[in-house]
Amino acid sequence: MTDLVFETERCRVRDWRADEVERVLDLYRRWEVARWLGSVPAAMESIEQARIMVERWRSSNSEHDIAGRWAVERKADGVVAGTVLLVPLPDGDGEFEVGWHFHPDSWGQGFATESARGALAHGFEHGLEEVFAVVRPDNAASIAVCRRLGMAELGRTSKYYRTELELFRTTPAP
Repeated sequence: MTDLVFETERCRVRDWRADEVERVLDLYRRWEVARWLGSVPAAMESIEQARIMVERWRSSNSEHDIAGRWAVERKADGVVAGTVLLVPLPDGDGEFEVGWHFHPDSWGQGFATESARGALAHGFEHGLEEVFAVVRPDNAASIAVCRRLGMAELGRTSKYYRTELELFRTTPAP
């Protein structure tokens, strides 16, 4: 059985593997990444936290056909560039969000847009009728990704994650 969820031109999107906890720690320990995540941002501090996160993601991914938090592996060199996610929004009444967390060594190369576009296609192929993105208002890079994805800007909301966020929405192409 393969852990591949989908592919894009330059990426394999798949489950995280147990032997990748060092990369998870290297990604999520960085304040420049962690500051955008969660209602109270906090950088990861230990390999044990990374191991628990990978185990939780792998378990959760195996329970859903649509939802997941997946590793984005660059085809060119096999390096995991980051995470793309397609998950139910908390307090979202069945609404799904697309998101991305990338290592700084993969920023500015289009991997977030490419893998998020693939995650959206995956969700729509599995019956989702709309997908949202929620972004901190000062996260210009992620707002730019939402715009490149053609997502409609819906303004600010405090409905999700107990903080004010920019809300974006997209639907399948007709």
